[in-house]
Amino acid sequence: MADYPISNVARRVVYTGSAGTGPYAFEFEVLENTDINVYQDDALLTLTTDYTVTISALLGTGSVTLVVPAVLANRITIVGSRPVERTTDFTTGGDFFANTLNDEMDSQTILVQQVAETAERSIKAPVTDPTAINMTLPINTSRAGKTLAFDSNGNPVPGDPIGNWRGNWSAGVSFQNRDIVKDTTNSNIYLVITAHTSSGALPISSNTDVAKWALVVDAAAAGTAQAAAEAAQAAAETAETNAETAETNAETAETNAATSASNASTSASNAATSESNAATSASNASTSETNAAASAASVVPLPSQTGNAGKYLQTDGTDATWENAVSLDSVNSWSKAQRGAVVALTDGANIALDLELSNNYSVTLAGDRELDNPTNLVAGQSGIIMVTQDATGTRLLSFGTEYKFAGGTAPVLSTTASAVDYLTYFVESAGRVFVSVVLDVS
Repeated sequence: MADYPISNVARRVVYTGSAGTGPYAFEFEVLENTDINVYQDDALLTLTTDYTVTISALLGTGSVTLVVPAVLANRITIVGSRPVERTTDFTTGGDFFANTLNDEMDSQTILVQQVAETAERSIKAPVTDPTAINMTLPINTSRAGKTLAFDSNGNPVPGDPIGNWRGNWSAGVSFQNRDIVKDTTNSNIYLVITAHTSSGALPISSNTDVAKWALVVDAAAAGTAQAAAEAAQAAAETAETNAETAETNAETAETNAATSASNASTSASNAATSESNAATSASNASTSETNAAASAASVVPLPSQTGNAGKYLQTDGTDATWENAVSLDSVNSWSKAQRGAVVALTDGANIALDLELSNNYSVTLAGDRELDNPTNLVAGQSGIIMVTQDATGTRLLSFGTEYKFAGGTAPVLSTTASAVDYLTYFVESAGRVFVSVVLDVS
């Protein structure tokens, strides 16, 4: 056996089964793996068959690992259970070693702690009770079938018998306190308050033993109260419906009045509009004549051109020319820089990337994140995603399954506070985005 101190701790610990097979630790020292009992709910488990025990050689504490995983609803209890026995004996003139004496004293201390733990789970009188209190239970023959009560001194005594549901009342039956019966003449429920043998006839309310009963459920009164409540509820619902109908009628009348006024106004407006339309038509005719004359004087002849499908025509205000037109199916030369906005991505546990918004993006990481698979992929698109660590740093970024990397392994980005990395991407096809990384740009 090991040599270590025995701590002043309770020799019992209780867990839920959320850890599955465990391990479930215990912080009280043991000498052997048989010094504990393990329960799953109320079932005592068997060492080796149901669980194994690991003991620290230096501390004497340890853990239990189950063979079959427990679930959250289970309760796993580990309690000290060293057998109360002594397997060694010191003989006169024989060897007397310190380690043997230590094992004996450790065992005795463990047994005392086990008794203390068991006592803590018992019903006890407060330490401040008078010394004359006697907490010994009454003899079994006097307490059988009865409740536990306490006399005027606080000592335990047999209480009233435990009552039961006795069904329908009948004469000639021995009833105990707390027995419950039904009066079949009116469905009332009664509780025995004085033990007796029944006699006479129903109803109990006019029986000679009525004083020995307490009315628990007045069925007639309960029925009347329920009917009254239902009637009151129906009346309230009717009143509410009537009020809603009156409100609807008032709103309809108001709407009709407003409609009549609106119709009169509309008729007057229509007359004015007709007059205005006539004047506008005359003016439009004059304008058309003027425009026709101006168009004839300002027509610019367009150059003759063939094969212009997919092109745009740009004019300079006086001439029509094709030199500066952009063709979608030809090579174009640009005399000015072309640029798109850098779109800021929304930081969150999952970062969404919509490739329809731009070519270039930026994001600042405020925690461990995942860059989700992009949406609106079009083969051939490319750009850069600028990833910045926040002022704390140490933020990790993982990638969706559609991102592909050299060697098939995603890179680990810089984790220094405020560090900047660039992710260069190229959309190869739907579902495949090639990414290369430039780390710690400064």
